[in-house]
Amino acid sequence: MSFWEPKNECMSRDELRQVQLERLQATLNRVCRNVSFYGKKFKEINFRPEDDLTEIKDIERLPFTTSRDISDSYPYEMFAVPLREVVRVHSSSGSTTNPRVVGYTAQDLRTWSNLVARILTSSGITRDDVMQITYGYGLLTGGLGIHYGAERIGASVLPTSVGRTERQIKIMQDFRTTVLVCTPTYALVIADRIEAMGIDTKKLSLRYCICAGEPWTEEMRAEIERRLFVKATDNYGVSEVMGPGIAGECLEQSGMHLQEDHFIAEIIDPETLRVLGPGEEGELVLTAITREAFPVIRYRTGDVCSIIEEPCQCGRSMRRISRILRRCDEMIVIKGINIIPNLIGEILQEIKGERPVFQLVAVREGHEDKLEIWVEVTEQLFYDKMREQKALVELMCRKVANFIGITPRIKLVEKGSLKREEGRVKPFADWRGLSDLEPPLKH
Repeated sequence: MSFWEPKNECMSRDELRQVQLERLQATLNRVCRNVSFYGKKFKEINFRPEDDLTEIKDIERLPFTTSRDISDSYPYEMFAVPLREVVRVHSSSGSTTNPRVVGYTAQDLRTWSNLVARILTSSGITRDDVMQITYGYGLLTGGLGIHYGAERIGASVLPTSVGRTERQIKIMQDFRTTVLVCTPTYALVIADRIEAMGIDTKKLSLRYCICAGEPWTEEMRAEIERRLFVKATDNYGVSEVMGPGIAGECLEQSGMHLQEDHFIAEIIDPETLRVLGPGEEGELVLTAITREAFPVIRYRTGDVCSIIEEPCQCGRSMRRISRILRRCDEMIVIKGINIIPNLIGEILQEIKGERPVFQLVAVREGHEDKLEIWVEVTEQLFYDKMREQKALVELMCRKVANFIGITPRIKLVEKGSLKREEGRVKPFADWRGLSDLEPPLKH
């Protein structure tokens, strides 16, 4: 089993807690002085970091930070350093009214690439590998985050970005790719296309598949490994906290190691906000304790998982988090893109000035995730004239696609046919086999 930083990854729990406390104290003092959002919040609860933080558990006194808080600070209000010290800016995929903008100093980028290097090394990657990264390159953190970590190791990087599957496969063949970096569903789409092209997968050079960006199951992992002849590992990142590199599986594949010398993790009940114990499922909350430009405190990720305390066979002392089970809010993850149904409603409302009754439905065709928007027909929105009705559907489709980057299918359904609970249509139904939600239409 290889280590990138064995001293840090295997430090004793007592030493780790001391490192966390010192870094947390420094971070809280800095945000209290430099970020008006936190200065105000701390003042409201009469919390003075230099006096009131004596142990890690004291963090539970602090308020949570939400995605709305970050969105409302658009673009730079939550930066803890002057803009002249920020050398990189990333943002969310537009899943809130304002994108969630995050900044990085030069030191932040060094820290980030180092943490990604840790996780890639734990997944078996070395300087001898050729990594093909199919995440988008741009304001999202996925592509560049993995890219710089791979270069830190010394691996050869193929920044192929998203889409054009047959071209991805040709590059995989010609450049002798050994590591595929992608969402789990795209790994299976690639497997489907390889078979359709009549290519013998055993003749490829693939050894590993680094997966992240969406929920997946152990059954999907088994299929990826069987069909692509790889070892597939799970990874976790949140743009608002850093991006890729927060947690990742080692080759034991028994949970994702949290980089606890850089992040403090809590699990809370999303309804009561009570902090839960090891092994209990709840919402993951993260505090960044080494970020310079954008240190978030108790950030509610919306992702449901549990913390694994039992030691891993690999020898790393960092605790692990389980696979991400689901979201605890109304955000949907499709093809690695976060989508909030309410904002889709706002887009649809802008078109005709009336908010239709609708539901987002995630479906899986083969191994590819698709987004459908089921809209109940009304006389005000849809007409008897087929040409006008078709034009309105096409306009809805185009407006939503421009906002989220995914082209949906708009399906018109009979008025009153979407299932309601307590008079309300559920904003999202998942037909991908990842949840137990019932079909959206009444029987």
